[in-house]
Amino acid sequence: MSALLEIQGATKAFRGLVAVSDVSLSVERGEVCSVIGPNGAGKTTLFNLISGVLRPTSGRIVFDGKDMGRVPSHRFAAHGIGRTFQNLALFKHATVVENLLVGCHTSLRSGVFAGAVFFGRARREEIAAREQVEEIVEFLEIEELREKVVGTLSYGQQKRVELGRALACRPKLLLLDEMVSGMNQEETEDIARFILDIRDDYGISVLMIEHNMRIVMDISDRVHVLHFGQKIAEGAPAEIGRDDTVAAAYLGPATAKHPRRLADANR
Repeated sequence: MSALLEIQGATKAFRGLVAVSDVSLSVERGEVCSVIGPNGAGKTTLFNLISGVLRPTSGRIVFDGKDMGRVPSHRFAAHGIGRTFQNLALFKHATVVENLLVGCHTSLRSGVFAGAVFFGRARREEIAAREQVEEIVEFLEIEELREKVVGTLSYGQQKRVELGRALACRPKLLLLDEMVSGMNQEETEDIARFILDIRDDYGISVLMIEHNMRIVMDISDRVHVLHFGQKIAEGAPAEIGRDDTVAAAYLGPATAKHPRRLADANR
């Protein structure tokens, strides 16, 4: 069986700046993978290529056996790629439920007329979308927040809503961009639990950008490391944690002489 996501020699150049250079990596079905690297390593650019926000200068993005090069950007979500963003992209004046319903739009098939008069398929799709949203609300343990305006919620609560909206797209692959950034330890542990449940209960593969090395080492099946736009390592968390090249990229060349576990950098 082929990998769910295959990136084949992807390069992205912005005039004279090469943000991603000849990167190849894969995500298997049912896998939690992480992309790590120092600031400016090209991680978010790589996510933008995978989600269709940007097109590669060269190379291919193959998702679920389909070359995404000819797929319009707005159709990537409908093909099964869901995403959260490093900077929250929620409708702050709408309720939690309304934000989650936005994520269901990729599965709607009824036309404008049917939607306007609200009968037949349009009505059935609306009922199904609301049932799906209620399932997500229960899964993320935000029942008491469902009718609250998103802008009044705490940062950690808004992060859960953003995760829920990505799940509402019914993704096969979930891209998480610094999901636990700015969260306290309890919130971080909750998100780690949700990620594992998303994989185990829903069969959704996860690819996450993360600077919190503890969560990377605890829940990842594989880790890909970027540095100055190039992939410098790939392997199981324990292998990456002992890799001198990776440690040097994060902590400086001196670590090659004085090795230090990468996970310790977060303590």
